[in-house]
Amino acid sequence: MKPGAKQTLGLIGFGQFGRLAARHLTGCFDLTISDVEDRSAEAALMGAAFGRLDQASACDIVIVAVPVAAMKQTFADIAPHVRPGALVMDVASVKVLPALWMIQTLPAHADIVATHPLFGPQSARDGLEGLRLVLCPVRGERAHEVKAIAEAAGLIVSITTPEEHDQEMAYVQALTHLIGRSLVNVKIPDEDLKTRSYQHLLDLCGLIGDDSFELFSAIQTLNPYASDVARAFVAEATSLLNQVHGQPKG
Repeated sequence: MKPGAKQTLGLIGFGQFGRLAARHLTGCFDLTISDVEDRSAEAALMGAAFGRLDQASACDIVIVAVPVAAMKQTFADIAPHVRPGALVMDVASVKVLPALWMIQTLPAHADIVATHPLFGPQSARDGLEGLRLVLCPVRGERAHEVKAIAEAAGLIVSITTPEEHDQEMAYVQALTHLIGRSLVNVKIPDEDLKTRSYQHLLDLCGLIGDDSFELFSAIQTLNPYASDVARAFVAEATSLLNQVHGQPKG
């Protein structure tokens, strides 16, 4: 790379989060976007190039921002094009499986950092300042580089392992999304006599209401710790209702 030149960054996947990432990355990197659909016009408006998968995969840094269900195949598709010394990252909301897939699939000459931005287009609509990014160093020494870039953008960075991440996210994310999507499906109304607690439930619906069912399904099924937490919650809710309705009328 020439002195003073920007690093090249390939962004694979241009969905809701990919577009959010592109808006914040175009000024810092020479950005190439790749997607299964032709997004060249939108990329150009952002000041980014739109290229083939092999072109985006050959950048200094490669971010895979496709749905989790498509990640394993995507890693296999980019593997032949990842150059020595490159850094590959994912942005999945689960970490154990994507980290394992990257280790198994990507060439040994690439560094790997698994990441989870704890925000999306809704929560980041006013900017990145104060939002949280989780980093899981998987292979190589470049997690510190990612941390520095993220902190310069105003993010709060937490470093952990994929296993510790998924254990926490079984409560923080999987349980929250189970409750929130249930409330969205029930269509809880915005009542005049609402309490602050009820407003929190409405806010939760607003934050996750536009998330795809594909994302919800991935959070629930691809986190190895999520199903136990969900079952415990449903069992406890059922038990509480049985206790209430089983009490004799007095």
